[in-house]
Amino acid sequence: MKSINQHQAFENEKSLHTDFKEKMTYSDYLGLDTLLSSQRLLSNHHDEMLFIVVHHVSELWMKLILHELNSAIQDIQTDNLRSSFKKLARVSQIQEQLKSVWDVLSTMTPSEYMEFRDKLGNASGFQSYQNRLIEFALGYKTEYVLKIYEKDPQLHQDLQEAHEAPSLYDVSIQALARAGLPIDEDVLNRDVSITHKSNKSVKQAWMMVYKNVDQYWELYELAEELTDIEDLFQQWRFRHMKTVERIIGFKKGTGGSGGVIYLKKVLDQYFFPELWELRTEL
Repeated sequence: MKSINQHQAFENEKSLHTDFKEKMTYSDYLGLDTLLSSQRLLSNHHDEMLFIVVHHVSELWMKLILHELNSAIQDIQTDNLRSSFKKLARVSQIQEQLKSVWDVLSTMTPSEYMEFRDKLGNASGFQSYQNRLIEFALGYKTEYVLKIYEKDPQLHQDLQEAHEAPSLYDVSIQALARAGLPIDEDVLNRDVSITHKSNKSVKQAWMMVYKNVDQYWELYELAEELTDIEDLFQQWRFRHMKTVERIIGFKKGTGGSGGVIYLKKVLDQYFFPELWELRTEL
C-alpha cells in the first residue's frame, strides 16, 4: 500500500510540473523575464549593479505608494475615511522600506561610484517622475518641474493632470469642512495646482479635532496618518541627502542637479503645515 501511495504522489507531482508547461507560472505572472533583464550595466564595475537595483526597487515601491495614495484620496472624497486609513498606513510601511534602500546604497564608497558615474550622462534621480507624482499627490505642486518631461507628451500630460488634481491634503481639508468645522472659503475654492500655504482656519479646525478626539475620532486618525506620512517622507529625504553627501560630497548631481544643496533645501518643505504648527499650541 505504501509503495502505491508513493507512486501516486510521484505521478501527482509529475502532473503538476507538466501542467506548468501549459499554464501560467510564477515567472510568467511576475514578468520576471522583463524585470530581471532590466539591469543593463553600462560599465564593467561591480557596484553599478547595486546602483541600478537600488533605484529599480525604489521606483517599484513608489509605484505602490501612488497606487495607495490615489485610492485613499478617492476614499476621503467620498467620506470613506476608515477605508483610507489602511491604505495610508500601508504607505507609511512602504516609506520605511524606501528609507532603508539608502542604507544599502551607502555601502558604496566615493571611489567606487567614480568608476562608473560618467556613464550616467544626464540621468539623475531628480528626473524621477514618480517622485514628482508623489509630491503632487501630497500637495507640493511645482510647475517648473513639468518642463523636464516635455519631450514625452504622454508623461507630460499625466503629470499635468496630477498637478491640477486635488491632493491628499486638499481632500482632507474638504473633509474637515463637511464635518462642520469652519474653513475659509478661499481655501475651499482655491486653485489646487498651487501649493497650499498655512491657513489659520485650517489650523483651528485641526485644533478642534485634537481637543475633541472622541467627537472627531476619524478626522483625528486621519490627521495622525498624514503626520506619519510626512514624518517618514522627511526621514527618507534626510537619508537620501546624507547618502549623497557621503558618496559625492557637495559636487553637483548628475544631469546638473543641485545635489546635496538641493536636497538640504527640500528638508524645509512641508505638505501639511498646520498639523505641525498646532503641536506647539496644544
